[in-house]
Amino acid sequence: MSQTEEPHIPAEDLDAQTRRLDPERWLSSRFIADADARADVIAIYAFDHELARAPKVASNSLMGEIRLTWWREVLDEVYEDRAVRHHPAAQALALAIDRRGLPRAPLEAMIEARYRELDPAPMNLADALEWAAGAGGGAAVSAARVLDPAVDVIRAEQGGKAWAIGRLMGTAGLTGTEAQAALRQALKAAGGLSVDAFPAIAHATLARPRAHGRRPSELEMRLRLLWAVARGRV
Repeated sequence: MSQTEEPHIPAEDLDAQTRRLDPERWLSSRFIADADARADVIAIYAFDHELARAPKVASNSLMGEIRLTWWREVLDEVYEDRAVRHHPAAQALALAIDRRGLPRAPLEAMIEARYRELDPAPMNLADALEWAAGAGGGAAVSAARVLDPAVDVIRAEQGGKAWAIGRLMGTAGLTGTEAQAALRQALKAAGGLSVDAFPAIAHATLARPRAHGRRPSELEMRLRLLWAVARGRV
């Protein structure tokens, strides 16, 4: 077990940060009844936020790589049972990994996906789908494992991938019939996820309006999520 202490983890601050910066996944997390499980899922989203910041705030690709390497070193500390550096998201992630026994591979995939963002060249469809599987899929798999250790990781990954594809279609100009088909395929492949794990991918239902160039209002997000959770389908 890595050397973490719960008093150093400002879970409420991370929850507030996620609500502000990642409202879609934050709203999905409200359907997690257990407070500790919800905090562990939020820790994964906070980790993802830090990874997403790296390409955006770095002045050049080298600085971005340094930031991503810093987070890979956090994983080294956790999985090698060493003291984890005192960063709120790092400490919260370490606690989630420790008490849930989360595997490293999906978290590594989240880091790897962000390296593609350091390349200034626009993503083609293949790049975008690979990025979506790593960034969105890796986060969804880790969150789903928190909620259901026996979860079908393929379905969870596809749900996270679908959400990430929708984000790209809404913000990065990814368009075309092939992209729409890839989104439909990912949404279909996410079907059948367990009830317990479903909040880890419920937000994938919001990829549909984004895919048509429309960002849903908070009210629409809440209604779509309620309907998705009630049906158990994205």
